[in-house]
Formats: sequence, C-alpha cells, structure tokens
Amino acid sequence: MANLLKVLAALFFFSFIISKGYCQCKTENLKIVQQQTGKQVQNKPEWTVTISTGCPCTQLDVKLACDGFQTVEPIASSVLAKSGGECVVNNGQPIFPSKDFSFTYAWDTSFQFKPLSSQIACS
Repeated sequence: MANLLKVLAALFFFSFIISKGYCQCKTENLKIVQQQTGKQVQNKPEWTVTISTGCPCTQLDVKLACDGFQTVEPIASSVLAKSGGECVVNNGQPIFPSKDFSFTYAWDTSFQFKPLSSQIACS
C-alpha cells in the first residue's frame, strides 16, 4: 500500500510539472537569428542578432558560447557581457516569449553564437 501511495504521489507531482509547462522549454529552444543591417562600421558589416525563447516560457540568465567573438562596434556589458568563452545576455534578465531580444555588432563575418545555458521560468 505504501508503494502504491508513493507511485501515485510521483505521478501527481510529474503531471503538475508538465501541466505548468516546466517540461516545455529547454535552453536548446533558444532561437538565434542574424542578419546584416546594411550599415558599415569601420568598413565592416553590421549584424543584428535576435534571440527568442522558442517556447512559451521565459528564459533568463541566458549564456551563449562566444569564444573568439569580435566586434569593432561597442556593445554595452548590460546587453552582452563576455567573460572567457561565454557571454551573458541582457545582464541575465529575462527574455520573454512575446518579446525578442536584439543587439548589433560589426565584424567581417557573422559569429555563430550557441546557447550554453539558461534558467526556465514558466507560470
């Protein structure tokens, strides 16, 4: 009987988590799209990076792999803070599912940012 109660409690717990959307999102859901703006900065093309959650939940403390990233256009550290081979996006603040986060940089070619980690917040 005790085992049955444990199983039922576990099923209830997991169904609660799934119904709240906690299992709907992962760091890998982050979508990163880049395109040229058409502007030149110090004779280098400017790129816009747009990050969206790719799921119905908010993602915060977003970190991207950015080893080797370079730009001739200053980026505020509150927008993209580089530390070693990773970059913190938006000062760790949330990226909401209904509002993309964007920033620009200028370099000869686009840089392939890859999501490293994030915290998922579903309501």
